[in-house]
Amino acid sequence: MPLVCLGLSHRSAPVDVRERHAFPAHKMGEALIALRDYEAVREALMLATCNRLEIYAEVDDYEAGVAQIKEFLGNFRHGDVADLDSYLYTLLGSGAIDHLFRVATGLDSMLIGEAEILGQVKDAYIQAQRAHSLGKTLHMLLREALNAGKAARTQTAIGDDSVSVATAAVAFAEAHVGGIAGKSVLVIGAGKMGSLAARRFRDAGAREIHVANRTQARAREVVAEIGFGKAVELPGLIEALASADIVVTSTGASHFILTPGNVAEAMLGRPERPLFIVDIAVPRDADPEAGRIPNVRIADIDALHGVVDRTLEARKAAIPLVEEIIVEHAARFAQWYQSRVAVPVIASLTQKADAIRAAEIDRLFARCPDLTERERMLITGSSLTIISKLLHTAVTRIRDKAVENQAEAITHALILDELFDLRTSLGDELATVFLGAAEIE
Repeated sequence: MPLVCLGLSHRSAPVDVRERHAFPAHKMGEALIALRDYEAVREALMLATCNRLEIYAEVDDYEAGVAQIKEFLGNFRHGDVADLDSYLYTLLGSGAIDHLFRVATGLDSMLIGEAEILGQVKDAYIQAQRAHSLGKTLHMLLREALNAGKAARTQTAIGDDSVSVATAAVAFAEAHVGGIAGKSVLVIGAGKMGSLAARRFRDAGAREIHVANRTQARAREVVAEIGFGKAVELPGLIEALASADIVVTSTGASHFILTPGNVAEAMLGRPERPLFIVDIAVPRDADPEAGRIPNVRIADIDALHGVVDRTLEARKAAIPLVEEIIVEHAARFAQWYQSRVAVPVIASLTQKADAIRAAEIDRLFARCPDLTERERMLITGSSLTIISKLLHTAVTRIRDKAVENQAEAITHALILDELFDLRTSLGDELATVFLGAAEIE
């Protein structure tokens, strides 16, 4: 059962493509439930951020699994996915595993070592658990990926002076408007990104900060958290725009928040004063057409490449150390994954041996009704010890062989299956496990 990853990210698709194929957070559970119903998909997890949409899955068959995941993307989105193949990458086996580890450690992020990605991977894991779309394989894979991400952040400098998309947006704005000090700022969206952006603007010396959100209560919370600024209602957005020098917007809306209409109206009272908008939402909050209005400039998330380059330069020395961590944790998962070839025969052998032991003990006790309780306990204990010692060498050897030599382990398992008449379907089951393990070598 091979592992696969299908996805698109900032490396393969521009923001207008990523926003067309974005999954709203509130539909993630529903999407996972729909995905797990596809016949070839055994387990599945979806990672959706502003810079990527990825599906990790264990499938019965590579071709059928990939085809059904693509079918799911078309059916669930109910939209035009004709361009999907042009931007979608497909990773199999060790490629999928290594990629997830690079994502969790921040090496695949637009901003190397960004602070948010590890939490986003954890959130995806929790969502999949709630949707019951995880099995043992993806559970183990995600656990190792999260451990690798934590190790990278604690054992290397990859996360020092942590840069996030929100902080990059503030730095980008600062570079293009001649500094933040004394400027009026509007932050639209009071989620993690909006809250962090507001804090960074405060620290950079903004003269005033307005926080607008769909629910004003959450906007007030952000203002209270940073101890500065004012919460505004979305109906008052035009007035807030009219007073702003800089806007950073990051909502989860599926439609444009900033349109040519409301931006133009806001600019009527300040036609000569520039307005700089940094849109880090995916799907985008700002209609690109609003950028045609005189003295209005809009930059989307893909415009942050200058900050990306500076981040990479500052953290370049940490990358080899993070790659070593990835190799270590990926090898640990691969060892577990490959050892699964031993599980069916070990389970069948121990179950059959214990069933025979228990039946014989019951037969003995029936013939010897005068045995005391202590004598019965001693006999039972001795029988368990005999079975354990008898099977120990065989169990240890086949488990070790599963990691060292897959083909030889299969041969040993099939011999045991035949000698002990364990179960007739074992050959097919072992072959399926073996093919999946071979994909990650």
